[in-house]
Parts: sequence; C-alpha cells; structure tokens
Amino acid sequence: MFESGESVAAALEAAGATLEPEQRQPNGVDLTVGAVFRQTEPGRIGRDGKRVGDRIEIEPDDGAYRLDAGTYVVRYGEPVRIPEGRVGFVLPRSTLLRNSCTLDTAVWDAGYEGIGEGRLDVGHALDVEPGARIAQLVLARADHDGTYDGDYQSEGL
Repeated sequence: MFESGESVAAALEAAGATLEPEQRQPNGVDLTVGAVFRQTEPGRIGRDGKRVGDRIEIEPDDGAYRLDAGTYVVRYGEPVRIPEGRVGFVLPRSTLLRNSCTLDTAVWDAGYEGIGEGRLDVGHALDVEPGARIAQLVLARADHDGTYDGDYQSEGL
C-alpha cells in the first residue's frame, strides 16, 4: 500500500528538506531540479565493483538549463530519508512526458539517506529552470531484511 503525500512529506522534512506547499501531492511529494550533469566518460559495472563515469555539471543559461535531445543525470533538490518499513519510487511528472522526456530511477531502499539522482532522457529540446518540479517521490510499505548501507548512502549531504 502506498503512503499518503503527508507521510512522504514528513519523511523528507525529517531528512532536512524544506518543502513548498505546491510540492505536496495527495500521494507523494514533488522533487525539484537541484543540478543537471552530462556524462563525459564511460563508467564500469563489474562483478568486482563499479565506477560512475566522469561528468560535468551544466550551468543554467539565463535562468534555465537549455537541454538538447540526449541523456542527462539530474540531482534532485531535496534530501531524502526512506523510513524503515518503506520503499521509495521516483516517477516523472506528467509535464516531462508531455514534452517528450522521461526520468528513470532505481528503487530507493529502506534506510537510504541522501540527495538522489536520476537519468533524464530528453527526446526534444527542453528548457528547465533550477528548482522546477520534475519528479514525484512515493513511498510504499515493504517487508525487508536490514536497511540500505551501500556506496551511495549519504550522497550529496
């Protein structure tokens, strides 16, 4: 069962997020654009480890990120803490989809804490302002053994 938007807001505020009223939704909380990156070097995913490829941060131009068609990494603007007994999913806002864009993320396990990132696929040129709402975090109840203690714990904090 998914949690209410107020429950999700409480989890984010416990992690230190300051939310605007328009970020609170009935079933989740909107996440904003904190930064946008373009990957410049290959990464590696192996059985014995992993490495994220080098990337550069894109600077806003006249108050907006001017994104050509392509793939980017977006860092969200809010710190997140996924409570025990929950799992987090981040979904794109419909305005992204209506503009030929989408957003992909992985499952956010119970215990994850940090400022997460996702892959932003831009199908057609798009201007995005820093702080614009682009995703929605929802929490669902979940049974689990242990909590997240991986390489990305506390990222961006």
